[in-house]
Amino acid sequence: MAFLNPTITAAAVEASEFPDLARRYRVTGVPKTIVNEEIEILGALPADAFIEQALAQVNTIQHEGTKSPA
Repeated sequence: MAFLNPTITAAAVEASEFPDLARRYRVTGVPKTIVNEEIEILGALPADAFIEQALAQVNTIQHEGTKSPA
């Protein structure tokens, strides 16, 4: 996505070289994409499936944010 929009940045990290980061972000498989530390997508997906999963998680986050406190 970063190559499509200049406001998006991306970084790749080799989990075996940075085990502390791998543990912090619970990397159990690769590739693992993390967006703003809220959205997590595991696996290599076609662009349309990636976007679908990301949007579904955004909708879930937004829905949870609108719930009134219990």
